[in-house]
Amino acid sequence: MHHQQLIQIRSNNENIEQQPENFSIENLNKKGVPVQTPAIHKGIAVFAVLLLMPVVFLVADEPDANAKPAYPLSLKESSDLKKQLESQLTSLSTPAARASNSTNVHSQRGDTLFFLGRFKESVDEYQAMVELDPGLESSHWRLGIALFFADRPQDAVAQFEKYHAFDDVDRENGIWRYLSQFKATDAATAKKELLRYNKDDREPFPAVYKLFDESMTAAEALANIPDDVGDSEKEKRLFYTELYIGMHMVVKQKNNEAKTYLSRAVSRKWPRTAGFGPNYMWHVARVQLDELLKNKAADTGN
Repeated sequence: MHHQQLIQIRSNNENIEQQPENFSIENLNKKGVPVQTPAIHKGIAVFAVLLLMPVVFLVADEPDANAKPAYPLSLKESSDLKKQLESQLTSLSTPAARASNSTNVHSQRGDTLFFLGRFKESVDEYQAMVELDPGLESSHWRLGIALFFADRPQDAVAQFEKYHAFDDVDRENGIWRYLSQFKATDAATAKKELLRYNKDDREPFPAVYKLFDESMTAAEALANIPDDVGDSEKEKRLFYTELYIGMHMVVKQKNNEAKTYLSRAVSRKWPRTAGFGPNYMWHVARVQLDELLKNKAADTGN
């Protein structure tokens, strides 16, 4: 919130219906009513306002997790992305059974459908991959995420448990198992059954994982990111931390806070050009944000 908005809010709250042409902060009497300031007092009034201004600016700069965030993509960016994904899906016709490239085509179709928010169809494509090549099942983290979004959280839990048997280092998988368990049961069960890790993992996941056993707060997880790691590395750590703070707020049904953090994650440039995994997770943040906004519009009848 900018300081100009604070001033306007103050005026509205104090029922000032009309402002004189020379209205300024110093033209308010003790009751908040605009008055003409005598010239003899103007120097004192201006000095008092100057003393107060730093306080106003400090309040204005405080982040508000409950404030409504601006959507991080422009209308053109959103429209172009949707057209690109729909065009890509059209070019990926369902492969003939057992065709030589069918596993790859199902994989690409699953990704594209997920990015379009068509989660149940995405699950079907990912499961078709596993049917063709059962060896893919234990490592198929994308299937677990699609099941989470397709409102099949218990199946998602099972998929992430399979992945844990495949890779017992990746805490990001443990996060998704926790989120799915929270959605399938409740917070206490998810916390009690949180997977435990003893081996080192990539940053920022050792700190981010502590969000879910409540040994670290969201503010502490963000503050844990050092400034001297380089711009790209810092962007990476901020992206993943904001993403998973946001997802935690989603399962807690704290939707305003979820939208704030997910908007920040989607606004990051790093994941869109950093490779397949980060780009996929950028889409995860984006489609979750879109789901929250869509549900809000449906609730309000807009």
